[in-house]
Amino acid sequence: MAALVGVLGAVTGSFLNVVVHRVPQGQSVSRPRSQCPGCGQPIKPWDNVPILSWLLLRGRCRNCATSISARYPLVEAFTAVLFVAVALVNGFDEALAWELPLAAALVAVAAIDLEHRIIPNRIVGPLAVYGLAIGVVLRPDELPELAIAGVAAFAFLLIAALAYPAGMGMGDVKLAGVMGLFLGLSVVPAMFVAFVGGTVLGVVIMAREGKGARKKGVPFGPFLALGGVVAVLAGPELIDLYERLFLS
Repeated sequence: MAALVGVLGAVTGSFLNVVVHRVPQGQSVSRPRSQCPGCGQPIKPWDNVPILSWLLLRGRCRNCATSISARYPLVEAFTAVLFVAVALVNGFDEALAWELPLAAALVAVAAIDLEHRIIPNRIVGPLAVYGLAIGVVLRPDELPELAIAGVAAFAFLLIAALAYPAGMGMGDVKLAGVMGLFLGLSVVPAMFVAFVGGTVLGVVIMAREGKGARKKGVPFGPFLALGGVVAVLAGPELIDLYERLFLS
């Protein structure tokens, strides 16, 4: 089962590469077929096998030898490992129907925000709809908690964005709300990890660049994605740990 989930993750990662490349440009993710950025030739199915094709071709197009970014196999491999980790940690059950799509979306969001400094509505919107639908079908007893968590996370980051608009955008706010719809109360440790990660990087940048650090923008989406992944893997456990340490 772990191997099958890993293959699913690698294939999903291949699709995420298409999403990361095309969505910021407003292009369709289904048409046309994947093609070489250099010669424009459609990529043959045997040259589009996740991870393996890039390695066998040494990161170059078969037709024109144009270099293909290492981001492609890295995203595929990372998504495969992430899917396996989620399945092994949380179990092979129906919860994977929401855990894996959320993890995949967070990978895409992090990659796009790092490269383009945006979090597209074309990802966040469908993810929100799917979160509500899967909640009604598989998690009806949790719906009140999920709804409250979504609204609370959205409101919390909205206040932060209004207070410091240069450091956070509405894409971050929307993503936080959607994460709440999936994670429920576990969105709390997710937000904590995101803010700690962002703060640590900010301190490092300030230490290295001094006054010039204020002009260096750092996207917050990857930190939200990191927090979301941590929450998927260990959210309830982190909440239990907090309760044992501080509330008992």
